Amino acid sequence: MTHVAHIPFIYILHRHITIYASLAVYVCLLVCNTAMAQNNAARYEINAKRSGILPTDKDALPRGREFVRLDSTYYVGWMFQGLFLQDRSADRSGFQRALPFTRNAFLLLEKDFSPALQSVYNNAQSYMQNNRVYADYLSIAKGLRECYEYLDMPDSAMWVLQKIKEKGFKRDEYGLYGTMAWLIHRNRYYTDGRYTFLQPTVAANERLALQACYEGFGNIDRNQQQNTDWFGPYVTENDRHYLYHYLAMIHSYMKRYDSSEYYYNMMAEWGTISWNNYGSMKLETGYFENAAELYTLDKDNYGGDKRLMEPYYYLPMLSIYAGRPMEAIRTAQEAIDFSQSSPGFGWYNIALARAYLYNGQLDSADVTLTKADNFKEVHIGTTLSQPQYDFTISLLRLVWYQKKIASIKISDKGWWYKPSLLYKIASLAAKRYADKYVLASLLAENPERDRIIYDLFCGESTVGFDEIYIIMQSFSPRYFTKLLQDKSDTDPRQAIQRYFELGRAKMMMEQGNKKSALAVIAAIIKDNPSLSENEKLFMARVYELKAMCSEGEAQQEALNAVYELFPELIPFNGVKMRMALQVSVADEEAMTNKIYKAMEKTGIEWVEANENVPAAALYIVKKNNKYEVTIDTRSAKNVPIVLGEKIQFESTDGLGEEILMRIFGKKGSIEYSNEKP
Repeated sequence: MTHVAHIPFIYILHRHITIYASLAVYVCLLVCNTAMAQNNAARYEINAKRSGILPTDKDALPRGREFVRLDSTYYVGWMFQGLFLQDRSADRSGFQRALPFTRNAFLLLEKDFSPALQSVYNNAQSYMQNNRVYADYLSIAKGLRECYEYLDMPDSAMWVLQKIKEKGFKRDEYGLYGTMAWLIHRNRYYTDGRYTFLQPTVAANERLALQACYEGFGNIDRNQQQNTDWFGPYVTENDRHYLYHYLAMIHSYMKRYDSSEYYYNMMAEWGTISWNNYGSMKLETGYFENAAELYTLDKDNYGGDKRLMEPYYYLPMLSIYAGRPMEAIRTAQEAIDFSQSSPGFGWYNIALARAYLYNGQLDSADVTLTKADNFKEVHIGTTLSQPQYDFTISLLRLVWYQKKIASIKISDKGWWYKPSLLYKIASLAAKRYADKYVLASLLAENPERDRIIYDLFCGESTVGFDEIYIIMQSFSPRYFTKLLQDKSDTDPRQAIQRYFELGRAKMMMEQGNKKSALAVIAAIIKDNPSLSENEKLFMARVYELKAMCSEGEAQQEALNAVYELFPELIPFNGVKMRMALQVSVADEEAMTNKIYKAMEKTGIEWVEANENVPAAALYIVKKNNKYEVTIDTRSAKNVPIVLGEKIQFESTDGLGEEILMRIFGKKGSIEYSNEKP
């Protein structure tokens, strides 16, 4: 499929404003083009008045309107208005307002100054004489391309880039070839023919993106001598590094990690590296500690930007992998407070919802997921896309339904004969089924699911390995057992092999083959005697699966290991755990009995204290008209797990469930109320 170099003007207008407005603007420009001569005096006045004012300055908008009144056929007034509005846009409506002005500026400049632009690099005199127009052209083209891109119109964005390419600039000061590679890579999964510049497969689109980079290198090589003479000895290397950025990203996606590492190292030496992108490559290859360090280096480099701050999305995920969901909550909340509903706000809420889920704060997760679902995200400066956004929310909602059902069952061991609880579970199960259907549709429509989902780790993925296991268990464990075996045999990432093996063991268990699953788990434990602190979630899932496939003391020993690694997982795994309980209430025997009864109602098997079970101690004191319970817990090996967790309450209705969740590491308000939000 060939590229379309130009999109008819009336077609572009039709995409953004009404037919009537489109025709009006088209006719206006047509009249201007055929009936009006250039108003040289007005243009001279405009050029004089614009001196010292940038199109993004606070006075640019009224200036732009004045310039249009002076001469509506001159691009400058449209440019000032368009770039002013584009610079202040943070949602779709903002970019839609900016688009007509920016487009008019681009078309008028093209009409009047194309010959000058095509000759700008002929000699130094031409470059100096036309430098203002040239700089304006690059700025307008950037603003217009971004409007199209952020309004999900990549064909039109590519049209802008093709118009720049036609000028034959001998130095790529726009970053044309890297931007073309970016646009192709960003839309690589649209393989259905809807965009004319793309190929019918993801792999072909990635090769096309690489070709754009190599074409850029060719342009650099052809014009190296002139650019060195004009701009200095380092300019060529600077221009190469712009392309290295995209090469590193694309090679990482293509699993050519040695090549990606090579380019990242070159950029690091030159000082042009994106630590965020390098961090994503390290995350993909299983070097979580390095990834966290690199994301942290880059997370403070977004001051004033409207783009998604990717480190603030991925750092909470790494904190969860490390068994620190509260740290994940703080990082995501920091980003939300900073963004104030600007682009990225929805992604940060997704990260926050995930962190709440892993800390057991299901009500907060529900509210936050709903907020993300209702937010109209604009995906600026990132390859993360709307289909991924929808898919991630749908998957986390499926996780929420599963955890919510499990929380009902563990909060009341008699759930199976109580109509009210059975109704709640049935209602949640029906909603889970509907969500699962939506998720299956989104998955089926994704042509790169094998890469960004089934590979478990990918720099372009927005979901964690643990969530991907849930997809596999929910749909076809038999199919994914084979697929994970194939990936384990062929994937070059040594640090990821164990994740494929754990997934394979989960699929075996799901099919009822516990013996084979236990054999795989035993091999994982033997081959990984001491993983880093950054892989606690992985090891917790290993021991959790061992508990699910075991009985008796072996089961409890595995659960004890989970309790030390990631205690928040235990209430949701369906395996009954034995624990010792001590309740101490000063001079309140009646309250002691109430608390014991509330805890005995839960799905934990409470036993006498011994060295083989974890122990929970509840210390309760009366404070005015309230009681305050302090929770301390230790593992079977006497390792402190929860220390000094406090809850103040008046009524014990529903209190047992809340205390139970706090025993397993959930955090929350000190003030307890059984009224749900």
